[in-house]
Amino acid sequence: MTCLAEWAEQYLDFCKVRFVPKTYDEKRSVFKRFFKEVDPTSSVMDLNMTITLNFLQKQFKNRSGYGANKDRKNLLAGWNWGIKYMDPNLPLLNPFLVEKMPEERSPRYVPPEKDFWKVFNLSEGQDRIMLLTFLHLAARRSELFRLKWSDVDFENLRIRLWTRKRKNGALEPDWLPMTDVLNQALAGWKKEIPIKGKKQVFICLEKFSFCKDRYGEPFEKRQHFMGKLCKKAGVEKFGFHAIRHFTASSLYSLGCDLSEIQAILRHKSPSTTERYLKSIGIEKVRGSLEKFSQQHHDNINMNPVEINWKSGEIQKAV
Repeated sequence: MTCLAEWAEQYLDFCKVRFVPKTYDEKRSVFKRFFKEVDPTSSVMDLNMTITLNFLQKQFKNRSGYGANKDRKNLLAGWNWGIKYMDPNLPLLNPFLVEKMPEERSPRYVPPEKDFWKVFNLSEGQDRIMLLTFLHLAARRSELFRLKWSDVDFENLRIRLWTRKRKNGALEPDWLPMTDVLNQALAGWKKEIPIKGKKQVFICLEKFSFCKDRYGEPFEKRQHFMGKLCKKAGVEKFGFHAIRHFTASSLYSLGCDLSEIQAILRHKSPSTTERYLKSIGIEKVRGSLEKFSQQHHDNINMNPVEINWKSGEIQKAV
């Protein structure tokens, strides 16, 4: 009879080939946590919803609702894979199909326009070109790190980004228009890049001890780059992905349609784009509410009031 460890091993072998390293590491970490609570040598037939619910409730208590639900999503997907592909197949009733845990998720921080430009204006050389490319393409970090010169079509003013953010995990290309500003910046960078003949547009040009072995090679993480720039600029820390949100919010503020923003962000579903824009929706309606207030102001028979900030009471103004 198949044991839980065999299921996990086969599924992780599949994930290692199919998904990016970050996704694979996430799934492997989930199984490590799961097997601290559940015996990996036990049969898959013995796993039930009571056991999985107890595990997820413990994750909820010790970590968060978001963390528990993320574990649930990965384990649920792993079991569904086993139902379809393992021999013998896993039981059809997925034991991870339990209710989600309640969660409180903080909205992603999107930098104000002035903060982004403070950071941008402190950048130089390749770093400046990279930030501009993030801004003009609303690109994901992995997409720019794998960007090659063969993906930059200067003649037709377009750029091809390759992404794995699809259901099957395969790399798929998306063409995006290249603005005149970005076109000039990348053309200039291609001429000025210190190491010629490299396929990637952006490469490691630093010779610090922690990255000197990557000199001339494509970036993998650039983990502390944005943090250092933000600290130097004296603004709240934000990362590469926040620039993607910043571009989306800027387009929204300019009056772009949801379908246009969806095309730029390359979301398969408009609901995903809506989630990006949800946090800035309140500013979109602020003007409407102000107009509404002014329109009906004359019909409101109310004496001037002021708030006593110590007691919280509303009092008539003298």
